[in-house]
Amino acid sequence: MRKLIAVVLLCCCACSPAAQSKKPQVVATTPVLADIAQNVAGTRAQVKGLVKPGADPHSYEPTLADVRAIANSKLALTNHLLLEEQSLYRAVRNNSRGPVIKVGEETPKYGTRMLPLVEDITLDTVWLGMRVDGTTARMQMTAKRGPGDVSAYLTTSFGSPQVYLNSADGIDQRDGVDLPAGAHTHMSWAFTKPGIYQIDFAAKNARNSITFAVGVDPARSELTKNMEALTQGHEDITLKDGKILITGDAKDGRNKASFDPTKTVIVVPPAALEQIPPDPRFRFLGRPGHETYMLAQAVISKHVHGEVDPHMWQDVQAGIAYAKVIRDHLKEVDPAGSATYDRNTRQYEARLKKLDEYVRGQIRAIPKAQRHLVTTHDAYGYLGKAYGINVAGFVSPNPAVEPSSRDLVALTRTLQNLHVKAVFLEPNLSARSKDLTETAKRLHIAICPIHGDTFTEEINTYEKMMAANADSLRRCLEKK
Repeated sequence: MRKLIAVVLLCCCACSPAAQSKKPQVVATTPVLADIAQNVAGTRAQVKGLVKPGADPHSYEPTLADVRAIANSKLALTNHLLLEEQSLYRAVRNNSRGPVIKVGEETPKYGTRMLPLVEDITLDTVWLGMRVDGTTARMQMTAKRGPGDVSAYLTTSFGSPQVYLNSADGIDQRDGVDLPAGAHTHMSWAFTKPGIYQIDFAAKNARNSITFAVGVDPARSELTKNMEALTQGHEDITLKDGKILITGDAKDGRNKASFDPTKTVIVVPPAALEQIPPDPRFRFLGRPGHETYMLAQAVISKHVHGEVDPHMWQDVQAGIAYAKVIRDHLKEVDPAGSATYDRNTRQYEARLKKLDEYVRGQIRAIPKAQRHLVTTHDAYGYLGKAYGINVAGFVSPNPAVEPSSRDLVALTRTLQNLHVKAVFLEPNLSARSKDLTETAKRLHIAICPIHGDTFTEEINTYEKMMAANADSLRRCLEKK
């Protein structure tokens, strides 16, 4: 193979049409990247996409024709952030005569905020502890209302649970935590059944009730539909200024905030479902093998786990950033075309801004309680963040990863408890989506298309892809 590639490289310089062309030759790994680049380049440069429409960039292997195109290129564009198969990236890096640009990694300079790729969706939950500000106090559970039992415990350095709260054996003076002034403790919280829970706490002369939505959509309950939902971040049940509040991370993820418990619900998502371990020390949670909904102590924050999500173009504003990064590098390799690249980018940006509003409007038309997206793999975090749709679940973080039996149990509970209207399959991955397809059919849930990494014969541009996704989401999720 290496000898053959060497022959190709020797021949391509002498005989390829690319070598004879006056237009700058550009290669781009993915169809999305190639389309954005061609809109910026216009007729000034020639762009060739390496990954063919319908192929999966996560697993695509380069051909000799790809190597030839790379060798003739003046500029090579990759998404990277580990999106592309490593053999494809190495082929680009080792054979391009021009600069190799990791476009996705440069988009933050134009305002794109990268999201972590969470390999275990159960990590994407609130990290809940208890805190006392300014005084030593005991935080006591005094009552519980809800469909099941609740417990809260610490796991020690050697893996032993230290139980602080447990409603299963009755609520009494044992169900509390002693905290010194200015201290807080991290805890795991377990709930035996899905539903709305209200847990009463007392500390000194302060009393308040903390509300949890466990495995259900708080927007569907009369009790919680108007409450502010906390879905992630480090939060504490806190004694502060003589009141019991929820304090911790603000919803922007950057600042600190206090939340009124009477107006706030802590969400324990359906995907936080765990099996009770056989270890007898955990018998307080229930019978081994039975299920419990868990806010885990071990979650430091979602930002610590997983790698950066490379699918930034699912936010059209990030698509604009892609175009600007490509424009900058085209101007570097072809300064004479700067004015052309600037003009093309302005025109393209204007179209993408209209597309962004269209996507936003289509998703806004879906009732908020029905904006739940379940897909084959984790590729739509930016779509959810930008347009207000809840990524409720996915079969696996990567299409090459086989789901476990626990993954499938959690998927089933997600679909049932959130009353999900439809699941969404990428056309190029439909053959590998048996688990999601069969689960949806068993539950009589619609199966609809969505496009992630690549194009089809009909959906063959970035603009068409994003519009088609918005249309599919509205069509399938808007149904009563």
